[in-house]
Amino acid sequence: MSKPFVAVLMGSDSDLPTMQATLDVLKTFEINFEAKVTSAHRTPAATHAYVTDAEERGCKVFICAAGLAAHLAGAVAGITTRPVIGVPVDCGPLQGHDALLSTVMMPGGVPVATVAIGSAGAKNAGYLAAQMLAVGDDALAVAVKEERAKSAEAVQAKDAALQAKLA
Repeated sequence: MSKPFVAVLMGSDSDLPTMQATLDVLKTFEINFEAKVTSAHRTPAATHAYVTDAEERGCKVFICAAGLAAHLAGAVAGITTRPVIGVPVDCGPLQGHDALLSTVMMPGGVPVATVAIGSAGAKNAGYLAAQMLAVGDDALAVAVKEERAKSAEAVQAKDAALQAKLA
């Protein structure tokens, strides 16, 4: 069996600029991933086939991005019992609020972990996938903790620079 991976699914190629943050985080942790454009509404059979095949090949987490009221994450969650993370893309007249609601309002028993709208959510989706995989991978768990510590150090350095300016 191949090494576990994360599948990053986008409803449109226009989602890539947002989802690049996810890919960058996964690369930081050296997590294998596949990225694919597929639509829950325009290519439902292909989406179903990919999710089933990916799970059989070792996909452990699905990250699904969609804008407007499209709901790729919900469609994927209906196919698999692997964790699904939904990223609402900030587009359209409602700037992602419609995508947020369609992603977070899942029926009981078919969960989708939903992150923030837009690039912050895309970044957090990568971190959340890393944390999920780290449950069974001690080396990855250490890397996630180290990354969190580096983030805290960066905030402390910014505060020290602010304090120096104010002095």
